[in-house]
Amino acid sequence: MCHTNSYTKSMSFSHLLLALIANCAWGFNFIAGKAGTLAFGPLFFTSIRFFFLLLLMLPWLRPAPGHMKPLLKVASLLGIIHFGMMFIGLNAGGNIASIAITTQLYVPFSAILAALFLKESITGIKILAIAIAFLGVVVIGFDPVVFNHVDAVLWVMGAAFAMAVATIMMRQFPHMGVFKLQAWIAAVAAPSLLVLSLIFESGHRQTLTELQLIQFWSPLYSAIGASILGHGIVYYLLGRYPVSTVTPLLLLAPILASFFGIWWFGDQIGWRLVVGGFLTLVGILLVSVNIDRLSDRFKRVALRQSTR
Repeated sequence: MCHTNSYTKSMSFSHLLLALIANCAWGFNFIAGKAGTLAFGPLFFTSIRFFFLLLLMLPWLRPAPGHMKPLLKVASLLGIIHFGMMFIGLNAGGNIASIAITTQLYVPFSAILAALFLKESITGIKILAIAIAFLGVVVIGFDPVVFNHVDAVLWVMGAAFAMAVATIMMRQFPHMGVFKLQAWIAAVAAPSLLVLSLIFESGHRQTLTELQLIQFWSPLYSAIGASILGHGIVYYLLGRYPVSTVTPLLLLAPILASFFGIWWFGDQIGWRLVVGGFLTLVGILLVSVNIDRLSDRFKRVALRQSTR
């Protein structure tokens, strides 16, 4: 991958447009997920989603010599635990905005785990940013709509933590390739979630006989729009720009999801959700960007100014 310095190379208009498409794809995935879990049940929906994805990703389902053990662990964490908990949270109630914003906590969770287990440095500014992000979720929790469905937020926080753990583990195979990873996630998650659905959910036969074919749009969209289109675009952009350039752009996804929720489900957005969401996204932005390099850059500029 070619990671060019973010201060010397700005993102082109066409790549900004791709980033917008990825944000729209991920933002609308919350709508598809909510609609799908209401129609199928959360675990059954997630299983169907991954069966669709597996069919599309079969050409990339090839062994990864020397990396199979960590790959299967990551596939289990992301496919079974992360997506399972996220769609259970979507199904639990509340509004789309609170769920979409809370999913972003995987960023500060990842920073904390990297500091604990990989001994990566964590500055005072980054600690403050992490605290701001979690404070925002606390404020969101006191929104009347969210307060009545706190379990939904807790499920999604668990999903975010699982994703953070998987993100740290993926450093063991940094050049796996997004489609190959998606193929193995689908191969592990589809049958596993179907078994869990058969154990913990009921009425599968009735659900399938009463559903119209058009209702399968939601798991199909979730597989194509989120996993193939969204992740494919982001992987493409990360191959051309630094993480600190790409990641902040992706914070548009929960904002778009909030507007989609208002349009599709008539969600109500209170002031606590707005304030809490703002705090969370600001905190995550500060964690995502290379704060230390920005701080050093401002110090160098200030030093040059003072010596003139």
